Amino acid sequence: MRTYHCFWLLFWAGQPHQSFLTPLSKRTSSFPEKEKVLVLSGNSRQDLHRSKRSWMWNQFFLLEEYTGTDYQYVGKLHSDQDKGDGSLKYILSGDGAGDLFIINENTGDIQATKRLDREEKPVYILRAQAINRRTGRPVEPESEFIIKIHDINDNEPMFTKDVYNASIPEMSDVGTFVVQVTATDADDPTYGNSAKVVYSILQGQPYFSVESETGIIKTALLNMDRENREQYQVVIQAKDMGGQMGGLSGTTTVNITLTDVNDNPPRFPQSTYQFRAPESTPLDSPVGRIKANDADVDENAEIEYSITEGDGHDMFGITTDKDTQEGIITVKKALDFESKNLYILKVEATNTHVDPRFLYLGPFKDSATVRIQVEDVDEPPMFSRPAYIMEVKEDVPLNSVIGTVTAQDPDAAKNPVKYSVDRHTDMDRVFNINSGNGSIFTSKPLDRETLLWHNITVIAAEINNPKQSSRVPVFIKVLDVNDNAPEFAMFYETFVCENAKAEQLIQTLSAVDKDDSYNGHQFSFSLAPEAASSSNFTLQDNRDNTAGIFTRKTRYNRHETSTYFLPVVISDNDYPIQSSTETVTIRVCACDHRGKMLSCNAEALIHPTGLSTGALIAILLCIIILLVTVVLFAALRRQRKKEPLIISKEDIRDNIVSYNDEGGGEEDTQAFDIGTLRNPEAIDDNKLRRDIVPETLFLPRRTAAARDNTDVRDFINQRLKENDTDPTAPPYDSLATYAYEGNGSVAESLSSLESVTTDGDQDYDYLSDWGPRFKKLADMYGSMDSDKDS
Repeated sequence: MRTYHCFWLLFWAGQPHQSFLTPLSKRTSSFPEKEKVLVLSGNSRQDLHRSKRSWMWNQFFLLEEYTGTDYQYVGKLHSDQDKGDGSLKYILSGDGAGDLFIINENTGDIQATKRLDREEKPVYILRAQAINRRTGRPVEPESEFIIKIHDINDNEPMFTKDVYNASIPEMSDVGTFVVQVTATDADDPTYGNSAKVVYSILQGQPYFSVESETGIIKTALLNMDRENREQYQVVIQAKDMGGQMGGLSGTTTVNITLTDVNDNPPRFPQSTYQFRAPESTPLDSPVGRIKANDADVDENAEIEYSITEGDGHDMFGITTDKDTQEGIITVKKALDFESKNLYILKVEATNTHVDPRFLYLGPFKDSATVRIQVEDVDEPPMFSRPAYIMEVKEDVPLNSVIGTVTAQDPDAAKNPVKYSVDRHTDMDRVFNINSGNGSIFTSKPLDRETLLWHNITVIAAEINNPKQSSRVPVFIKVLDVNDNAPEFAMFYETFVCENAKAEQLIQTLSAVDKDDSYNGHQFSFSLAPEAASSSNFTLQDNRDNTAGIFTRKTRYNRHETSTYFLPVVISDNDYPIQSSTETVTIRVCACDHRGKMLSCNAEALIHPTGLSTGALIAILLCIIILLVTVVLFAALRRQRKKEPLIISKEDIRDNIVSYNDEGGGEEDTQAFDIGTLRNPEAIDDNKLRRDIVPETLFLPRRTAAARDNTDVRDFINQRLKENDTDPTAPPYDSLATYAYEGNGSVAESLSSLESVTTDGDQDYDYLSDWGPRFKKLADMYGSMDSDKDS
């Protein structure tokens, strides 16, 4: 017979509060009432066999926020194999095991060590197991159970925003939606009423109300006027437990703004406005400003002004300043005190955006009367025209009157006026004006071909008050007279072929005239009388302001006459007739059979076998370049033979003394001693220098006179002669140095150049005796000898 074992799980199922206050010793020895034992039975894997389940488990329930002094008792685990002899050990694992939840390994009692918060973690899943203490093997399979935290009302409702902002139009109906507020409660909504929130209004009545379940705020008062009150602050409370006593609550603030609607018409604060405007006020200048007040704001307060009636409707205009909503009255036409000095206008102000819902309140416009008084001012003279245009012929005599300007004082006093020409517009003083009557006359001759229009300015000023002046432009056009003779349009120089035929056209002529012709120019061409009968050419007038030159004979000889000058007379048809004589140059040239010019030079035919001018010039240039090359080459060869004027410091032949200091001036006689050249052996190393402070003082000693050295004299004379006869030598005021090499080295010449001329080989064994300085040279020549010997 098979034996089944049971693992008992005991836990609180009903009211656990009484056991919470029971000491731990009592709770471990006995269980409170309403204990519940759940037996877990296994599921069979096959139809005929059924596997044993060792655990029977369900949920444990604990209240959150336990405030007792002892650990909170959770429940008890028990196995049917537990004989009470302590051979079994209970183990707990999972969420919070060992830390938050502990188990008595001998009895299986489970306790909570800390206060639990359902809002942090509502459910804990743990695993329980019973093992044999001796073998360490489980006697029951591991099973899971759940500890669920029961909620208590420990969280007050929280609004999603601390402050709500909302707006509604003014004059809204009762029950208009404003805004909805929302509060949440962290407590368990499925357990009791801890999370059931009810809304109420604490502040803001009687203007607004709130729905208790939804939190929707609505208007509760009719015709709330923004102009009376614009801002409202409403305080809303959210309370849990369904609003019952003992529930927790939270509040939020709702700022409600009434937005504007156009429910107020514009109104002028006064019925009549008065302004003054001088008669000299410029056009479009403001005369005054008026403003109608509107209690609305933004676009509902925008106003348009208009002039509806009055005797100055066409004299004045009114516009709206968009920034200040003022009406600006401006001048549309020039004011004249003498003509009219008072204008009465009716101005109307109207809202641009009208709300039809409030038309029952009356028309949304208002009107006012505007009186404008024109003031008299001392005005400058006024010309009869804004500008004058005059015409004058260019041949008019001096001091001829060409026109008159007129200006008068518009004031009632009618002060006399004097005229003058603004010389900045007539720098050459071509015109003048009579200061009394304004007549303009010429003072210099006119020339239309030089300047067609003269634009001057005339000034009219009051005699009593010259500061009152005005200006007017005067445009004077110079009319043309026929005072210029026609002339060729260009300089004509043409040619005729030697083999030309008679009556052959060789050139077409045209003419221009500086004068202006209203009917168009009509020029006539003819040969001058002195050339009409004896000329070798004829002229034909084409009657279209052109003429053609034709040959009179057959063949021309350029050796007899190479150039012909043909005088042509050009006349116009204006009055008085003007004519001029122009000359056409005709050259006789050699041409091919097609009439194409080959040459017009008579000398070229004298030497038919000779070269052309271009070839001769090319040959001449080649000869000049060759001569210059030869001269430069000779100069370079000669320059190479000459010794350089200045030799570097490394070449000691022409250097006597080389030092970098500037010397002691005229008293520095120690820098160069000519006696060194005459007697090199007589150099006094101990001789004092006057430009250097001596380190030790001693008495100077006299030196013997240097003997005459003919070698030095001949050397210097030879160098002087070479420089005197050398054309490339420096000028006379240049420094030329003549270095003397002396008697040569004590060791004589070490050069091997003369060794070639000797009969036998040189012996260089003595180089080894000269010391280490000549060791390299001795090795070189020694090696050469060894090579020869080998």
